[in-house]
Amino acid sequence: MKVVLFCGGLGTRLRESSTNVPKPMVHIGYRPILWHVMKYYAHYGHKDFILCLGYKADVIKNYFLNYDECVSNDFTLQEGGKKIKLVNSDIEDWKITFVDTGLTSNIGQRLQAIEQYLEGEEVFLANYSDGLTDLHLPDIIEDFHRHNKIASFLCVKPSQSFHLVSMEENGLVSDIQDVKQAGIRINGGFFVFNKEIFKYIEPGEELVLEPFQRLMKLQQLIAYKYNGFWACMDTFKEQQQLDDMYCQGNAPWTVWKCLERKGKSLEYTPSHHVASHSMPVSLA
Repeated sequence: MKVVLFCGGLGTRLRESSTNVPKPMVHIGYRPILWHVMKYYAHYGHKDFILCLGYKADVIKNYFLNYDECVSNDFTLQEGGKKIKLVNSDIEDWKITFVDTGLTSNIGQRLQAIEQYLEGEEVFLANYSDGLTDLHLPDIIEDFHRHNKIASFLCVKPSQSFHLVSMEENGLVSDIQDVKQAGIRINGGFFVFNKEIFKYIEPGEELVLEPFQRLMKLQQLIAYKYNGFWACMDTFKEQQQLDDMYCQGNAPWTVWKCLERKGKSLEYTPSHHVASHSMPVSLA
């Protein structure tokens, strides 16, 4: 199943971290958050990615064209660096299609721009590329098929720390409580779509506004409620929190860790000019 990742945003609330890089390339530990999202999907067998690029698309393209497996994998160096034996590999079996979907396009426009790359796909996955979870991905996919609807998204409790206020017309506060305890749920950004979704998006429309309104009226939109770990990287503070979690070994979203311990060694010859392994890359 193909995975569409929206990677074109400016990341204006992450200015401290994203002045010179697009938001999906802001790092958590050794790798950008985009890599963490892709690694999550790949863990569940979904390794065919379509990246909807926009702001600083060249940064994302060059990152993967010059990808260094050694940064996040154990390896043995031999013959003075002429030969490197990898204990495991990140992306050698990934397929990544890079598509320029416009500098100022919204999510709906970016999705429409890559429709041709989904030919033959009855169902596909999509993500904003700035959220992380430990959700067992097959669960939401199975739920989607069971309901037989056009669109589904992960429905989670907000991870931000702020207070929800209830007040009267005269300004008198009647209630105030932590938003996490208020029973509010938000769109977590992990989508499952039937190809029919494209029939409900008009040119220029934002995905979760007009198209989702149409689907709701037809009872074709469902939400998958999840109470486990979920967090997004919307602000500099959230980036720092996620980075701290990763560095402290407390990163629930790294569901692939147990699998890597069983990995096999791989050998390759390093190069300073090209990617040092055989990764299928499609440039569009």
